[in-house]
Amino acid sequence: MPYAVDFVNVSTVGLESSPVAAQLAGLRANEARYFKNKYDHVFTVEPASEATDTVDWVTRILLDERDIVIDSKPLEATAFQVENLRIAYVFYESGLSINVMYSVDGPTKRAVGFKLSETMEVPAELASRFKFATQKSKLAGTIRGSYFVIKGEY
Repeated sequence: MPYAVDFVNVSTVGLESSPVAAQLAGLRANEARYFKNKYDHVFTVEPASEATDTVDWVTRILLDERDIVIDSKPLEATAFQVENLRIAYVFYESGLSINVMYSVDGPTKRAVGFKLSETMEVPAELASRFKFATQKSKLAGTIRGSYFVIKGEY
């Protein structure tokens, strides 16, 4: 069942099995606030088991582009389109959030972004491949993030 993420009253609904559930909920709420403010889009997520097409799309891009396989269990996912951008998010039990931004009218904006919940360790499958920059968020504390540009067609 889809869940509209509330960025005013942050909830761990759907993320309870994560050892950093509160931080991951803050990260998810931070993304919801961004899309509401920038695009007036209500950020909804559903259990990963019900969003297999989205999880599979993100998984395929990671594997094809960089030979990355995420060890953590996906908990929630979402996919939507705003303007000319197809967006997908997968939130993992470890506290990792992966998003894909994919312009539908050409390769000008196509990237995969990684965000780490506050206090989580950098996943081993990403540690040697990416440098993570930090940013502060009122909802999520200190977020560490990185990205890579997508070269293929998906």
